[in-house]
Amino acid sequence: MAQTVSKRGPVTGTAVARSARKRKPFLLDLYSTAVGKKYAMAITGIGLMGFVVFHMIGNLKMYMGASDLNHYAHFLERLLYPILPEKVMLWILRAGLIGMVLLHLHAAYSLTILNRHARPVKYQSERDYQVASFASRSMRLTGIVVLLFIVWHLLDLTFGVVNSQTGKMTGEGSERLKDVYGAVAFSLDRLPVAIFYVLANIMLGIHLFHGVWSLFQSLGWNNPKFNKWRNGLSTGIATIVVVGNVSFPIAVLAGIVG
Repeated sequence: MAQTVSKRGPVTGTAVARSARKRKPFLLDLYSTAVGKKYAMAITGIGLMGFVVFHMIGNLKMYMGASDLNHYAHFLERLLYPILPEKVMLWILRAGLIGMVLLHLHAAYSLTILNRHARPVKYQSERDYQVASFASRSMRLTGIVVLLFIVWHLLDLTFGVVNSQTGKMTGEGSERLKDVYGAVAFSLDRLPVAIFYVLANIMLGIHLFHGVWSLFQSLGWNNPKFNKWRNGLSTGIATIVVVGNVSFPIAVLAGIVG
């Protein structure tokens, strides 16, 4: 009985290597590229910008009085309650924000290293240096200041490490709530803290301005005919955030609130 022998070509080393090599998940594979890191910076930047804007808007309740701000803070603690226990959703959101900050920082650092390797030669003239690198140098500086401000803000008004009023209660019975209003007023009534708050928010505004402007370029939306409204959007968002946030320490020190 004749035996059928299947004919197969030789298995090459390349084929073996390809079959043995494990393919990275798509998102990790994309993030390993410079384009992927730019997308990560843009997307996390949008998320963080949205948080900054809504956080500032929520804090405007300070001008409506202690009861309004304290009830607003209590509402945030009870997000998705009773589906989730109190504060759980708030901490999930905080963890997400911290994750976005860390990813934003890692992408920024990685891109800086890639850019240095891509351009080892320094700029040829002082004018080229100023024009080409002012934005990147200011983003690095403002980013560091904003990061320090985030750490201080958490120690001050979330964990109460540097604020003896954080976590204290006010009111009676069903109206017994955390005195967030009192904690904020106590914090911003300290002149060094108020000055740091103002300077940090000015730096945040600079960071936001350039961040909003450059995220369009990172996403490929950099047609020169859109530059006018890109500039208007960047200026508008940065101005609103800075004016809103800087008004809080000024209002406390002036005795308008607190």
